[in-house]
Amino acid sequence: MSDVKRAGALARTAGAAGLCAVLLAGCGGGGGERSDGKDPATTTPTGAQGAPRGGGDPPVPGPTGFDFDPDPARVPRDRAAALALARVVAAGPEDLGRDYRRATPYESGPAAWNVLDASCTWRGGAPPRDVLASFTRRSRLPAADGRGTLRVAATVTVHRTESSADWEMAETLEEALRCPDQRLGGSERITGLMSMGAGFGDGANRTSDDTLMEGGRFLDERVGGEPAYYAWHQDRLGPVTVALVIKGAEGFEDQELRRSAAQVLVYMKARLTEALGAGA
Repeated sequence: MSDVKRAGALARTAGAAGLCAVLLAGCGGGGGERSDGKDPATTTPTGAQGAPRGGGDPPVPGPTGFDFDPDPARVPRDRAAALALARVVAAGPEDLGRDYRRATPYESGPAAWNVLDASCTWRGGAPPRDVLASFTRRSRLPAADGRGTLRVAATVTVHRTESSADWEMAETLEEALRCPDQRLGGSERITGLMSMGAGFGDGANRTSDDTLMEGGRFLDERVGGEPAYYAWHQDRLGPVTVALVIKGAEGFEDQELRRSAAQVLVYMKARLTEALGAGA
């Protein structure tokens, strides 16, 4: 990732925070992507209808901020423990709905990390030294009933420190400002990308320390057709970031995918808070 100034980049995402606040109570414990190595929970699966499981309208965020302190004894301190945690948290097809399948490749290696270069193309690179593990699971909903293939990926990145995770959030926001049009790799690209932090400030974060969203339009030039919905949702809890990316397809409504993505992300965060416990 690029070296950038933070300069206000750590604002919080209002939309995702609102959805997450109402959904967390029902998520309980659990048991992207760009084409890079940065690349849902308790409702009935949608089946062949399509979007990841989810729904519900966002509430108005309240004044109370996020209040969770990981148990220091449970926070990973080495690469093996970090990867084990990431594998527990990252959502797979069984979390999305009964008709989802594993994509190919399905899982990334623990050192997968891509960098957005000067030409706004994602290329493979080495993870920063403060990243213990970054792990991605990719899923797909095969085309059916007049809808194209929907692609979803979940990424969990475990940092050595909260500060390092904070910088990842800031840099993710900056990338969309620097490169609103990006080449993901192969025939995939996104256009009109925008990044957003929460408009209600720190107090709006009810289920994470920090939250952001990127949105744009996705096109697979090999398939053709009109550009579809694209979004990257990312939250930070302590030294860990969890992200979900949706690459839309013909036949899916943007709002349908947006709501579902928020619920899947909450599900992963519930797994994460359960795994890390609560410190004194």
